[in-house]
Amino acid sequence: MKDGFRQSMAWLHTWVGLVVGWVLFFVFVTGTAGYFDDEIDRWMRPELPLAERLDDVERDAMLALALDRLEQVAPGAGRWSIELPHYALQPRGMQGLTISWEELPERGQRQGRRGREALDAYTGEPAEAIEPRATGGGQLLYRMHYLLHYFPRNVGILLVGACTMLMLLAIVTGVITHAKIFKDFFTFRSGKGQRSWLDAHNVVSVMALPFFLMITYSGLVFFPIQYMPAAITTVYGDSPQPTRAFFDEFFERSDEVRLPLARPELSLARMIDHAEAEWGAGQVTALDLRHFEGQAPQVDVRRAHGTQIDFRDPETMRFDATSGERIASDAPMHGAGKTRNVLIALHEGLFADIWLRWLYFAAGLLGCAMIGTGLVLWTVKRRKRHQKRDGGAPSFDAAGLRLVEVLNIATIAGLPVAVAAYFWANRLLPLEIADRAQWEVHSMFLTWGWVFLYASLRPLRRAWIEVLWLAAAAFALLPLLNLLTTDRHLGVTVAHGDWALAGFDLTMLGLAALFCYMARTLQRKWRSEAGSAGETEARAASADGETWSNVEAEVAQ
Repeated sequence: MKDGFRQSMAWLHTWVGLVVGWVLFFVFVTGTAGYFDDEIDRWMRPELPLAERLDDVERDAMLALALDRLEQVAPGAGRWSIELPHYALQPRGMQGLTISWEELPERGQRQGRRGREALDAYTGEPAEAIEPRATGGGQLLYRMHYLLHYFPRNVGILLVGACTMLMLLAIVTGVITHAKIFKDFFTFRSGKGQRSWLDAHNVVSVMALPFFLMITYSGLVFFPIQYMPAAITTVYGDSPQPTRAFFDEFFERSDEVRLPLARPELSLARMIDHAEAEWGAGQVTALDLRHFEGQAPQVDVRRAHGTQIDFRDPETMRFDATSGERIASDAPMHGAGKTRNVLIALHEGLFADIWLRWLYFAAGLLGCAMIGTGLVLWTVKRRKRHQKRDGGAPSFDAAGLRLVEVLNIATIAGLPVAVAAYFWANRLLPLEIADRAQWEVHSMFLTWGWVFLYASLRPLRRAWIEVLWLAAAAFALLPLLNLLTTDRHLGVTVAHGDWALAGFDLTMLGLAALFCYMARTLQRKWRSEAGSAGETEARAASADGETWSNVEAEVAQ
């Protein structure tokens, strides 16, 4: 602390950011993609049908067809669920009529086998069985942002958790370090080298600072068992299985015995009408049927989440399936559970409508920019110091600086190329190949490794520009690849009004434009600097020539 508190915080901010910066960039890129994981899933399974509305199907008829099918495939199950088509509050995907069930558990088991079917809303028969291609889809990208890949599950969780904690530390120390951070938000000086990179880092950091604090802190709430196992062991250590005892108490699991279900005699539509009289028309999205020992069979009418933040604890209305009377629902989850649910919902953005989801996506991109500008700023500062101190001569510090600069190129510009390769592999890999989903991921990481090798063998400035152009081309050509390999191209999806699929192709074009802009900007800047340096050298050479001519003239005299 001899240099003062703020100077110490600046040192901590710099080195914490550098040590975990590349991992955090990977986490932010894959996590940002996760905000549209369902849409990516659909794009990567082009065999699935386009979304269709079922507004012309009567609800009573759909309920009857769903119950008929449940009696056929899951007689005597312990739970039946019916999900109704619901579009207004679920803009991400137009879900059709779906049923699911859970059989009674076998002796010694806590849960029974589960099943799920999508039904034709007109006939009640299972929807046409379509086997989409094997793919990890958007869900795999989302899982990467907290599990990484090629690591055991707990190792990946712990590594990301440690990096997340250090990021929270970097954010706090960054706010302390930049005393005029909000004033600097309105200041950007272009073409000033290190000063410009610092201004860019400040601007993108302040633009979404509340989001960065929220997303980092809430990310630490996901895995308390892995991060703080000693607390559970201390409190529940006397139990045969401390973790299970903790979860039973936290989620308020009961030991109620389930009984086999039978079709309710009363109309489910009447219960829905009763619920909608209180909630409003179109608010019911699903029904759950259960029967516990010592109680009458019950029907839970579930309300659509809409923009409810506590997405994991939807509002329900419970009815007696025999009399149709409304009965008391389960008590709301305790405060600790609701707090955790809200933090997780804020992190995942599950409650967000389409516009708020795009805002989440934009904030995620700003997070990538914050980390990227911070990493580049470190190399710009060290490069100047090295040139002043050693005159650019080879040294151990120079080798370390070169490694960091290559890692920056491979991560900031190369990781997007690798993600694009993941999408390319989805369209180009043979459908029959074994472990096809894994080969999509292998293609991503092989491409990422190739970019690292390429950047290490090229001059740094050329590598930056070339990899950025490669990223622009990889994203720009994806809609064309989609057109050549499937019948789910932009012309079809826009005409059909399936904006979840059309939005993917349009987003790829938008990302291509972004990388094109970055490549052109760097290209022009460095050409301008090279021209200025050439003029300076020419002037110096001319001045040296004039001086030498004067010396020769004096000697001749």
